[in-house]
Amino acid sequence: MYFPLYLVISSDGCGGGDFVTVAEQAILGGVDIIQLREKNSSTEDFLEKALRLKKLTDIYNVPLIINDNLEVAMDVDAAGIHVGNNDISPVEIRKIWKSENKIIGYSIEYLEQLDSENARAADYLAASPVFGTSTKTDTVTEWGLDGVAEIRKLTKKPLVAIGNLKVHNAASVVRAGADSIAVVSAICLAENPEKAAKEIKQVIMNVLVSS
Repeated sequence: MYFPLYLVISSDGCGGGDFVTVAEQAILGGVDIIQLREKNSSTEDFLEKALRLKKLTDIYNVPLIINDNLEVAMDVDAAGIHVGNNDISPVEIRKIWKSENKIIGYSIEYLEQLDSENARAADYLAASPVFGTSTKTDTVTEWGLDGVAEIRKLTKKPLVAIGNLKVHNAASVVRAGADSIAVVSAICLAENPEKAAKEIKQVIMNVLVSS
């Protein structure tokens, strides 16, 4: 799994703009994978939005990850699903969604989660959040750079960092051990999402190439 720039998007998180348009601009700027997070939508509404986004991601061959709704993920044939500690577990997902090529992401909120069947069942782990953010308030640990480095020491799985990540702090998080930088408002609320994505992607790649 190699997705240096990971966009987390929602229909109500784009400052009034159309989220599919923002997603396309972000893809043109270098986003490698997109997660659709619709915490306030019904399953029917979530499915409609996911189908719209899936049409776009298929055109650009960008994987689409669905946040915490296995029904939607399966119905749109998404590339995978991302879940947290209070969602359906990776172990249960493996039992239900048997396709071997589907990606399961799992958010780590405390170190003890690393030594669990759920962490072992996941394809990648997410340090959530690295820095506190208003877009996600139901979290346990604010990891910081030291926390990312600690997780990196304890697992060989791909590590996605999320939480108030922007162009000015992305490099330090990659240096701490993150394989992927997940971005929300720094792209979704940018005046020019394509430009914002390009700038963050360049920062990430500069660190990865030099390391």
